[in-house]
Amino acid sequence: MAITKILIANRGEIACRVIRTARKMGIKTVAVYSDADARAPHVLMADEAVHIGPSPAAQSYLIAEKIIQACKDTGADAVHPGYGFLSERESFRKALDAEGIIFVGPPANAIAAMGDKIESKKLAKAAGVNVVPGFVGVIEDTEHAVRISNEIGYPVMMKASAGGGGKGMRLAYSEQDVREGFEATKREGLNSFGDDRVFIEKFIESPRHIEIQILGDQHGNILYLNERECSIQRRHQKVVEEAPSPFVSPEMRKKMGEQCVALARAVGYFSAGTVELIVSGADKTGDGFYFLEMNTRLQVEHPVTEEITGLDLVEQMIRVANGEELSFRQEDVKINGWSIENRVYAEDPYRGFLPSTGRLIRYNPPEAVDGVRVDDGVVEGGEVSMFYDPMIAKLITWAPTRLEAIDKQIAALDQFEIEGPGHNIDFVSALMQHERFRSGNITTGFIAEEYPEGFTGAPASETLLKRLSAIGAFAAMAQADRARRIEGQLGKRLAPPTGWQVKIGDAIHDVEINGDDVTVDGEAIELALEYTPGDRLIEAEFGEEQLAVKIAPVRSGFVLTAHGASHKLRILPAHAAVHAKHMIEKIPPDLSRFLICPMPGLLVALNVKEGDKVEIGQPLAVIEAMKMENILRAQKAGVVKSVSAAQGESLPVDAIILELE
Repeated sequence: MAITKILIANRGEIACRVIRTARKMGIKTVAVYSDADARAPHVLMADEAVHIGPSPAAQSYLIAEKIIQACKDTGADAVHPGYGFLSERESFRKALDAEGIIFVGPPANAIAAMGDKIESKKLAKAAGVNVVPGFVGVIEDTEHAVRISNEIGYPVMMKASAGGGGKGMRLAYSEQDVREGFEATKREGLNSFGDDRVFIEKFIESPRHIEIQILGDQHGNILYLNERECSIQRRHQKVVEEAPSPFVSPEMRKKMGEQCVALARAVGYFSAGTVELIVSGADKTGDGFYFLEMNTRLQVEHPVTEEITGLDLVEQMIRVANGEELSFRQEDVKINGWSIENRVYAEDPYRGFLPSTGRLIRYNPPEAVDGVRVDDGVVEGGEVSMFYDPMIAKLITWAPTRLEAIDKQIAALDQFEIEGPGHNIDFVSALMQHERFRSGNITTGFIAEEYPEGFTGAPASETLLKRLSAIGAFAAMAQADRARRIEGQLGKRLAPPTGWQVKIGDAIHDVEINGDDVTVDGEAIELALEYTPGDRLIEAEFGEEQLAVKIAPVRSGFVLTAHGASHKLRILPAHAAVHAKHMIEKIPPDLSRFLICPMPGLLVALNVKEGDKVEIGQPLAVIEAMKMENILRAQKAGVVKSVSAAQGESLPVDAIILELE
């Protein structure tokens, strides 16, 4: 029986994504929504929508009974779970089976087998998949440890069984290291944790996170659709994904793919699924890949695979659920070009990536043309709510080569307009421009290693700063031209100044604009642009090169944002600039005596009251936002003068919680 109506048991970007494909296939769709999503795009896109409860996911999207009831009420004969929520719950699949509703996904036994970390590792090993070699058992003495280490292959990590926090861990690159370190590791374990058991496993050098996309039907055909590289992560959350991987050779791809297919076959897998592998970047043989886990669902990053294979994975999942056979074979799966995806999150990279919520006052993604694709589930005026994942959109680019796909990302990110919540566009643009990322020499430690002090904006080249100065001067001239046209002014109209002094950072540039001739510091540059005061985006051309710049007026100049950073430009007519040295710098006020709420959230704990003495670093309050608790500490010692917020209160960003004397 063919599927006629699909209920999407999800929200946001992935719900919209599934609806688009279902519509293309002529299948009716049903959306479900919580209070927070009542006016969300996926609700408006679907043919029907069912309200399933309050905003917290635990009271709406995670309740299987409500989803099943919605299917019955609308006559939906299938459910697509998307990712997250109920997508990897064996009990949900079984409940749907019992009701005769088709689950667009794998069978219950595969979900169960792969959901258990220990069980899945055993299965992988039995199916002939590489697992991280190690020895879990009683190690008698140093000689035994040496024998085990030689078998595993160096480097190995010796870990105290009860260890943690980096204690009781030793890296050994040779037999001698094991001889010297084994007893010491035992002693550390005994002294720190009262347990001297040690286990040994292979240490993966320069680890990369590479995953294989699997697709199987209910007739025993299972294929691998190449790999994705997802090594750029922050706190185990993927940020950038690409396909193919710059590290994987055709021989390695075949080995990885065939092992992952064998694992899928071992659990009777069908539908789309992903096997995640940890890969040693230091191992050039192509054998240094090891099973991590299997995700029995569609992945967030599936679009990069679609871009290089030309397949629609959601369509394939629906066809498989319908009982159809795959219409292509392994040899038909090709790699065409390169695709990169950046996840645009509502988080503030300039403030330690704090989650940021609120209304999207402005949301204007780049145009989906020429290898640029935007998968989103938000609209301008919508809310990025504190109840769900803070992802706003996914920006996907495709090009014949990796560097062209990366450059397309930089150009598209420059055109992405978001106002309201903080966002990470500058940060992902900085990643795209980073030489190490561009070289393909990436590991899972990339962000921690390259941004140890946090993110302060992408560094700008001398050329970019000169170009921004020229754009700023051009915009200032357009404003001056408009100002002189205002009616009722005395005297004759003055021509707008043609010479400008632009201060950007600590550098000062002199810009001359005479008709079409533009010079910066005496050097002629080719510049073509259109700007009317009030525009928010300028698309400038410097010869063959294009540059999109977001522009916002500020006192005595503009803030220009491009290539992963915002730059404040002070712009003065050349004749007035000589007097700038007499202008007094305004020093910002000292806010250190205030405890300020760093993001919108709930004040769950307030540890002090008026009159209390506090020391530096003392926890004063706890704010909960995006399911995470954040402790706010005193920046200086003092006495609490006044408290302006109460426990249990929802606070906006920058609200004052208390003041010290």
